[in-house]
This record gives sequence, C-alpha cells and structure tokens, in this order.
Amino acid sequence: MNAIKETHFQLPGQTGFYKGKVRDVYHFSDKLVVVATDRISAFDVVLPRAIPFKGQVLNQIAAKMLAQTADIVPNWILSVPDPSVSIGIKCEPFKVEMVIRGYLAGHAAREYKAGKRLLCGVALPEGLKENDKLPVPIITPTTKADEGHDEDISREDLLARGIVSEADYVQLEKYTQALFKRGTELAAKQGLILVDTKYEFGKVGDKIYLIDEIHTPDSSRYFYTEGYAERQQAGEAQKQLSKEFVRQWLIENGFQGKEGQSVPTMTDDIVSNISARYIELYEKVLGESFCKPTESNPEERILKNILKSL
Repeated sequence: MNAIKETHFQLPGQTGFYKGKVRDVYHFSDKLVVVATDRISAFDVVLPRAIPFKGQVLNQIAAKMLAQTADIVPNWILSVPDPSVSIGIKCEPFKVEMVIRGYLAGHAAREYKAGKRLLCGVALPEGLKENDKLPVPIITPTTKADEGHDEDISREDLLARGIVSEADYVQLEKYTQALFKRGTELAAKQGLILVDTKYEFGKVGDKIYLIDEIHTPDSSRYFYTEGYAERQQAGEAQKQLSKEFVRQWLIENGFQGKEGQSVPTMTDDIVSNISARYIELYEKVLGESFCKPTESNPEERILKNILKSL
C-alpha cells in the first residue's frame, strides 16, 4: 500500500506552497490546488506514519458533501481532477473554526467531566452523561492557529478581539447551523448520527465561501443510529465513526501532544487498522463502495491529473 506522505511539485504558474498538517497546498494568483496527502494528525501533532487511502477518503467525502450543501452557501471547489486533489477559489480564510456540537462527546465531554459547565461561553446543563444529546446544538468556536494548538473561544471574545466582524460572524453562525442541519439529515439517511463537526469559511471581496473539507472523519464525529439509545441507557461506549479512535489509542498509550510525551510506535497492524476504519467511514457516510487506486506511484498520477486540469 503506497501512502502519499508529501508532494513536491513545481506547477506552471505556481506562486507559492504551504504544507499543512495533512494537505499540501499549491498557490496560484486566484486559486489553490490542494493535495489531500495521507498524513494524519492528532492533538495538533502530525503522526510519523501516513495512512494509505486516507487523503482520498477525505477528499472524496468533502467533494460530495460540498456539492450537497452548495444551495446553502457557495463553496470554494472548482474541480476535483484526482481522487486526492481539489482545485478551488483562493479565499481569505476567517481565523476561526466554527465547531458545532449536537452531543456531549470528545473534547466537550472531557471538559464537562473535568467539571466545566461553560464551554466557549455556552452554558451546559447539569446531569449530562458522555454522548448524551444536547438540548439544542451549540456552536463552540476555536481560534485557527497557524502553528500549535487551536484554542476554544467565546463569541464575545471573538468579537472583542476583532477576529471576525459582528456582521460576518452572525452570517457564519447562520451558515453553520444550516449546514449542521443538512449534515444531520444526510447522516440519518445512512443510519448515522452527526455528533459534532467543524466548518471553515473564507472571503473573496464581500462574498463568504465555505472552504476546506466538510463532514469527513477528520472534521466530524458520527455515531451509529442503531443501538445508540440502548448503549446510552446501559452506560456503554457508543459505536462511532470518526478519528476519535486514533486519539483514544494515543491517550491509552500515554500521548496527548503534551511536552515530553512521545508518539507510540505505529506498527504495520495499527496503520492497516486505521486505513480500514477510514474506508469503512467512507462507505458508510456515502453509501457507496470505495475504489482503491492501483498505481504503484500515486504521485505520478496526481501530477498528471493536476497538469491536465490547469
């Protein structure tokens, strides 16, 4: 299995290059070519081994979900010339990630367990158990850090610090709620619950666009609908599709991205298991079979497809 760990293309007309945690981004004057590599990150740290097919899973889920939400908000995608590549409009990103939660899970559950009842300025009721449905979905934004950890932030602090104007933020909230509603409906058709997710937005002039990826295992958490209520009643862990299982494996092996901690050894079996879980999520979220590419050199295929589309 040939994982795509990084790319180093020199594309005609390219004006810049940015290596993100998992994406290689090629800049042009008015557009971006984004290669979804197979790198994987957790706790804001890129893990040492890439996961075969992960980038393709993310890129293809995002492309289909962006197409299914384009009536709600315009998005950045212009074309998807390769299973691992998206080409789109170059926007000025807002320095905030719009996290929305319908259930008490993941980071929110860990904060709640630690005794916090205020998350990003939003009050949480007493008596909740991990993975309980919240009375209404809540928006818990985080600042988008260029390096290091993203930080929880309240609506009030965002506006006070001038990170986003109030008019824009009101619009981002409306888009976030509408997208989450649509994502919830799409998930339900596949027997899934969209637990929480994040959306990112950018601007060209006065126009707001939905950017990055949406409703993927890296940006979202899903539970299986079947058995959800019974598992909650019995106090059992929920059967879920997300990157949380990677975080849990790291936590169990003494790593949460803190100073002095080392990433546990990623054996071939661990890598293979993570890859299989990503493919499972693809097939469950989209309701279609995943097609594994057969090329021995995926970078060659990617470059050829990018050049054809430029």
